[in-house]
Amino acid sequence: MTETTYAERARANKTAQAREMGINDAVISDLVERFYGAVRKDALLGPIFESHVADWTPHLARMKDFWASVTLESGRFRGNPMLKHIAIGGLDAVHFDRWLQLWNQTLDNGALGEAAAQQFRAAAERIAASLLMGIKVQRDGLATGSNQKEKQSC
Repeated sequence: MTETTYAERARANKTAQAREMGINDAVISDLVERFYGAVRKDALLGPIFESHVADWTPHLARMKDFWASVTLESGRFRGNPMLKHIAIGGLDAVHFDRWLQLWNQTLDNGALGEAAAQQFRAAAERIAASLLMGIKVQRDGLATGSNQKEKQSC
């Protein structure tokens, strides 16, 4: 008999909870397709994506795998989003704010239940904050994080 590890049990629980909320591959596929449709039409984000995504079919497949890994613990996504976003250059808070705004609009216009939508919102907020901080640290050095804290406490 194989004993499951704590990590395996935690992943299984997260997957079960997501599925109970109605999150599955079909929901993720629809969400990603609608979101990137909006992104491609967006005046701020569209040109950035168009200059970096040569073929949308594999990109959308990767994004579906990414969100399945985030929400369902599928483990299908392999890659380093931080390096990809750093390589774009010029990304800043305004870009991530717009990304989140479009993401939330896509969630609001979908058929997700509130719990599932909140799960996607919270994950997107964590991802955006993490990517933005990584970009700032790469661009401005490690002092960026401590300077931000100092400014907030003033």
